[in-house]
Amino acid sequence: MSGGALLAAVLPSAIARVSPIPQGDNNVNAADLYRNAFVLDCNTLASIGSLAKDSDFRDELDAIRESGIDAVKSTLGGANGSFEETVADIAAAQAMIEAHPDFFLKVKNHADLERCKSENKFGVIFSFEAASMLGDKVDRIDLFRNLDVLVMQLSYNHDTPFGHGCLDGETGGVTDLGKQAIARMNTLGVALDLSHSNTQSTAEGIALSMKPPLITHAGCRAVFMHPRNKRDREMKALADKGGVFGVYMLPFLTPDDRQPMLADYMQHMLHALKVCGEDHVGIGTDTAFFTVTDTDLKEMKEDEENRRKMGVGAPGENRPPYIPDINTPRKLERVADALLKHGYSARVADKVLGLNFSRAFREIWTA
Repeated sequence: MSGGALLAAVLPSAIARVSPIPQGDNNVNAADLYRNAFVLDCNTLASIGSLAKDSDFRDELDAIRESGIDAVKSTLGGANGSFEETVADIAAAQAMIEAHPDFFLKVKNHADLERCKSENKFGVIFSFEAASMLGDKVDRIDLFRNLDVLVMQLSYNHDTPFGHGCLDGETGGVTDLGKQAIARMNTLGVALDLSHSNTQSTAEGIALSMKPPLITHAGCRAVFMHPRNKRDREMKALADKGGVFGVYMLPFLTPDDRQPMLADYMQHMLHALKVCGEDHVGIGTDTAFFTVTDTDLKEMKEDEENRRKMGVGAPGENRPPYIPDINTPRKLERVADALLKHGYSARVADKVLGLNFSRAFREIWTA
């Protein structure tokens, strides 16, 4: 276990938040730190099996290797996938992993997550961002857990039988069915992700969960007010429960008249570290994994329009989901570099890059 991982395991959350003053290390090189770190992006490469639709996807595989990322949480089933569509999406991801066993590793438990770096494989965590594939059936949580879906939500942007989405108002919390779902997730070792829940459902979900709850990808309302961003109160409660708050790279970091840049992202990251403490912050980019090209920008615009028509888009989706000044598969190295330049230590950067989410998953996935 690295020094950062050991400290994360023994240092109580309350102590970690006593002093918000970062301790810098002028001898640390970001490139070396990143090369040796365990790097986990906790929301990217949605429907990862679709990569293999092209019989030759070597460019994508090269970009994954070049990224330096060891593992990702991939959304399956999309924003409102049906049961059948989600099963097909899972099957596609499974088929791709089985076809390339020397490259991909499906994460079924925490031991698999730990294998990624040592075996030089790209770990994939199956997850849901929506609850549409569950319908109103709590027992489907068991079914999908048996298909190795390890992270689930109560809703996407709109209300479901389990809870209220962030675009349907601040009030209205976890339903009775949602309470059953959270209890079942806790029992089965499925991580509860509250990224898309509204304020009341987020607060109640944190309180109800007996395992560390997660917000894998969001921003901070204290930095920029947006329904997808979270209040300090819930962020602190999440940390008190041992959870981790992942900062995303979506346009919702800034007002809709300009594209967010790395400096904007770091405002949210630094605020999250101040509120939650160094043991409870990570990264879930929720943006393009590969370098964004002009063709990609055109496709993103079309996707924005389709999301608007389907009613699943959020305010602020008038800009492409990427940060132009870190437009590279190696964007998380730039974040590590920015943390060091802001005076944070290599230990803190290590935790943010992946150790914090890894620690939480160990606690959640262990029966």
